[in-house]
Amino acid sequence: MCSRFALMVKPSELQTEFDLDYVPPALAPSEDYYPGRGIPAVVNAAERVVEILYWGLIPSWAKDISIGRHTFNARSETLKEKSSFRMAYLRRRCLIPATAYYEWRTVNDRNVQYKFSLRDTKIFMMAGLWEYWVDSSGNEVYSATVVTCPAGRGLEAYHDRMPVVFDRYNCWQWMEDRPLNELDQMMAPVNAGYFDITCTDPKLSQLTLF
Repeated sequence: MCSRFALMVKPSELQTEFDLDYVPPALAPSEDYYPGRGIPAVVNAAERVVEILYWGLIPSWAKDISIGRHTFNARSETLKEKSSFRMAYLRRRCLIPATAYYEWRTVNDRNVQYKFSLRDTKIFMMAGLWEYWVDSSGNEVYSATVVTCPAGRGLEAYHDRMPVVFDRYNCWQWMEDRPLNELDQMMAPVNAGYFDITCTDPKLSQLTLF
């Protein structure tokens, strides 16, 4: 699962790191991106513009926006099967920039939050899907979901899922017109050795899952 992430860089840093054409100057660094709120995403590899989308994918056939409460993550194994995600996987893939994501676990009877950031790069991209939806009053909503895969080796102790993550060298392949079997292979887990993992509560920082 991925239900919170951070993007703690200035717009200019993000633009330079991924050779983006435009990042909104108002995109302030934040540690608190949650489902049901706006999140940054790149939906067009040719233009490479960061836009703000609603986190919780709303398929074109949805009756109302409430479906987004259940579609903020999309399991990589079932993208071709689930009606909520199938067409977006085929035609509307996106990239969601982040500097960290978070998971909660119960450790020694305490509810503990852990932060996961990649060791060799300050900013990474999470695989996403996006959709366009119009309600009965004509209001338009552009929405997105974060694609997740089984947790990589060493991360299972924290959660059995993780977001599909890319660095600046391979992220744009996700946006290319590729055969589905190639896209499927891209959604591979990343092992714990590539992450810095920290407890967000200094008082509990010595707690371990092992």
